[in-house]
Amino acid sequence: MPLALVVDDDRSVRFMLQKSLEEISIEVILASTAEEGLHLVLNRRPDVVLLDIMLPGRSGLDILEEIQACDRRLPVIFITADGGSDSAIEAMRQGAYDYVSKPLNLPNLNRLVKNAINSRQLMSVPVALTADPEADSRIRSFVGRSQEMLNVFKAIGRVAAQDVPVLIRGESGTGKELVAQALYQHSHRSDQPFVAINCAALPDTLLESELFGHEKGAFTGADRRRIGKFEQCHGGTIFLDEVGDMALVVQGKVLRLLQDQRFERVGGNETITTDVRIVTATNRPLEEMVEEKTFRADLLYRLNGMTISLPPLRERREDIPLLLGYFLAKSQRALNKPHIEGMSPECLELLTNHDWPGNVRQMQSIVQQAVLNTIGPIIIPEFLPREVSAVCVTVNEAVATKATKTQSVAPRPSAVDPDVPLIGDLGSFIEKRIVAKSTNLSTEVLDCVERYLFTRVLQVTNGNQSQAAEILGVTRGKIRDRIASFNISMERKVQIDGDAGE
Repeated sequence: MPLALVVDDDRSVRFMLQKSLEEISIEVILASTAEEGLHLVLNRRPDVVLLDIMLPGRSGLDILEEIQACDRRLPVIFITADGGSDSAIEAMRQGAYDYVSKPLNLPNLNRLVKNAINSRQLMSVPVALTADPEADSRIRSFVGRSQEMLNVFKAIGRVAAQDVPVLIRGESGTGKELVAQALYQHSHRSDQPFVAINCAALPDTLLESELFGHEKGAFTGADRRRIGKFEQCHGGTIFLDEVGDMALVVQGKVLRLLQDQRFERVGGNETITTDVRIVTATNRPLEEMVEEKTFRADLLYRLNGMTISLPPLRERREDIPLLLGYFLAKSQRALNKPHIEGMSPECLELLTNHDWPGNVRQMQSIVQQAVLNTIGPIIIPEFLPREVSAVCVTVNEAVATKATKTQSVAPRPSAVDPDVPLIGDLGSFIEKRIVAKSTNLSTEVLDCVERYLFTRVLQVTNGNQSQAAEILGVTRGKIRDRIASFNISMERKVQIDGDAGE
């Protein structure tokens, strides 16, 4: 039975919390002073502490430091009559699990205590992922060992030393600027300037002036001559990101520069010669834009001296643990949280199966938020942003049902087994569950249908998860998740663990 320690000098509060927590099967031990509470922490090893912030002679914030020195994994929930923001902010800054004020809402507090106990259990297992100790040495380089990324590295190596234009394609957040920097660093121009311009971030007229410069009086506000990036970058490399957002008039001037290495400033007649290598990137379908006449075909051909395509993160999942370790180390240093040891197995599994629509950039943001939210030494799913955790079973449900899933192994879908019906037997299955007075019929039916569907398709594909994902119209990550959730065996044939020997 979980053990909760209540430290409060108010006898009525101690009694009220003891009765409330015992009703949800949590054993409670009580203390009225800081010294008594610290003694119980050391000798009884509770799973959660409910601590009054104002105790006789001592502050609960001071006691929190001593508790953390004994056990950083122990969640501490502050309870106080002081509703001021300062104490709440300081409590959370020091690493409290949560903060509630009196009068207490006991049902909400009970849920909070159960969540804290589940978090404690998750943080008690060994970490599945630690910070990457070599992250400092790879601040401006790639992280990845998948075949997809090896192909990218090889493509960079083949073209870096050449002066041909390179078009980098890939979804937003995949690291296109890193490819451009690698091309520059491994070229003979690496000792010359490197300039990056985001074409989508500037209005059309301003982008033209930024790239080519302008003469005094060329337009309203042009009170002096401006030297453009192509002129400044003579001898070096210029990276045009989001090139698909470039206006047609600017496209025409870039095309001429690619052909002749010549251009004129906006509002000027002087022809300027420059020597720059152009690397471009886009996440837009340029071929479709050519058909729609929003992008010049001749410019596309010029830019596409060689194409390097970056895979989205969901297509190189084997790189996800490496990237997580890399960003975890960076966030630890940036946010001064060296006490964080790593990620729990549940957290790593959740992040590995996530589809990452924002790719590597999204991962960096999520890891940073998780490090900010984490109050103990281990990152668990509870500390992840909702955009990730909401797509899966909540942490508390996962912990509560883990043992049940292990014991209640679903048999192979069969017409003679009413517990896991074939689609044709679904009606009788529903009727039987109604007679059994089920209180979760919707979930039971959906689980049975999904279990049968995934198992049957995997049987058809002989266990090939990629083919199964294509047939079902889902990701490979979801296939792996359902195999684990439904205990589908992938040995000699696709089956549910627990089948009689076949």
